[in-house]
Amino acid sequence: MLCPCCSGVHYSACCKPYHMGAAAPTALALMRSRYSAYACCLPDYIIRTTHPENPRYEKNLKKWAEEIRRFSQETQFVKLEIEGNREDWVAFIAHLVQEGRPILLKEKSRFAKVDGKWLYLSGVITR
Repeated sequence: MLCPCCSGVHYSACCKPYHMGAAAPTALALMRSRYSAYACCLPDYIIRTTHPENPRYEKNLKKWAEEIRRFSQETQFVKLEIEGNREDWVAFIAHLVQEGRPILLKEKSRFAKVDGKWLYLSGVITR
């Protein structure tokens, strides 16, 4: 199957290695792999790749994992568009469907490298 991150590459050669434990080499690769992790309902990956200083970081990991799982199961991940990126940020549009309604999520995400691994630090919803 093609990777949910819309790279045009097979999942096994794109985001799956990161989901299985390989470190994403860039903030862009991490952002794409997080989108794919939501689409594939992999809450542990989302948690593992979120910076502890992220405003939405939840110390109750079981509760957080269940929230992510619910979101992933209730959402159809249609398409990911990358609008721009630099070393530590990525601007994107996620095309989603919830309860039959299309949703466009536009965000500029910031990332930080900690101990050689990229982590999602924060995001600002853009218009």
